[in-house]
Amino acid sequence: MSALPNSHEALLKNQNLLRGRLAIIGVVDPALLPLLPDRGLTISEHFGNYQQLLAVNDWMAAFGYDAPELSPGAADTLVVFLPKARAELSVRLELALWLAAEGARLVLVGEKKEGIAGAVKQLKGLAPQASKADSARHCQVWQADSLPRRPAFDLQRWLQWHPVECEGIGFRVAGLPGIFSDGELDDGTSMLLQTLADSPPEKGPVLDFACGAGVIGTWLQLHQRVTGQDVFPVDGVDVQFQAVACARATYQEAGVDGVIHTSDGLSGVDGRYATVVTNPPFHTGIRTDTSMTEQFLMGVAKHLEPGGELRLVANAFLPYEALIRRHVGPVRAIAGDRRFTVWCARRH
Repeated sequence: MSALPNSHEALLKNQNLLRGRLAIIGVVDPALLPLLPDRGLTISEHFGNYQQLLAVNDWMAAFGYDAPELSPGAADTLVVFLPKARAELSVRLELALWLAAEGARLVLVGEKKEGIAGAVKQLKGLAPQASKADSARHCQVWQADSLPRRPAFDLQRWLQWHPVECEGIGFRVAGLPGIFSDGELDDGTSMLLQTLADSPPEKGPVLDFACGAGVIGTWLQLHQRVTGQDVFPVDGVDVQFQAVACARATYQEAGVDGVIHTSDGLSGVDGRYATVVTNPPFHTGIRTDTSMTEQFLMGVAKHLEPGGELRLVANAFLPYEALIRRHVGPVRAIAGDRRFTVWCARRH
């Protein structure tokens, strides 16, 4: 069995802090749960991780921060692991306080390189009495008792809208803490959109893989309207709760069409598409991880019509060209600079 993440090992070392009904936010490795002394609820914003958590006996799993399984006063001990984004920690801490029963305890665990020092400041802003319980496995473990109660938890409090403009097309994009490139159009997506303006998809339907907040699908349909092209729906798919929620909100705000799927990879997507566009992620937490994109490239041909097009933007140093050629078909670079390359391929 592979080793648990350091933060999970640190919690196991301090499992004496756990009592009663548990609620754990941000579990990365489900193998942690059977090792804990009590049972309860786990909450994940990653759909693949959520599916694994569902399979753990005697534990309830919830997907996202507004899941119907969540209710106030449901836990005697709340464990919060650090997310990558500092703003997302604010969401997790406020949710933990709302889930806390009378007399509950909150345990915060994180690695030094994840930013536990700053996270502790956030914790003390809500629970000034918090104290360090241990330092272990390059992590710190903090606890807070006598928690302040939260009468309500409303995720909409964190929802923000940001203006985006590219190639003369402007619209508003929804944002929640933890979503990629929140509040701005990243340079890779901008380059991809420029190629879509210069050489639009010939026909639909279109799928946006790893759609994030729905920028590509929204922009493409608005551009088609403005330029007098046939407008066809752009479906989206993403593994992250915040992305799916924001993409649906962005589409609704802009009045564009398409189904936003929740899926780890392409497993939750049916049917075939004339075009698949993507600016795929290459990080897991703070680590470089291209495995999701590699799996996508190995399976995307099944979701492309014969002769269908894949258009992908990626950091120039990432080794995708050979994978695209092997699993999709002939590939060429249609745009690029020192930082990014846009690849275009046709299915064999």
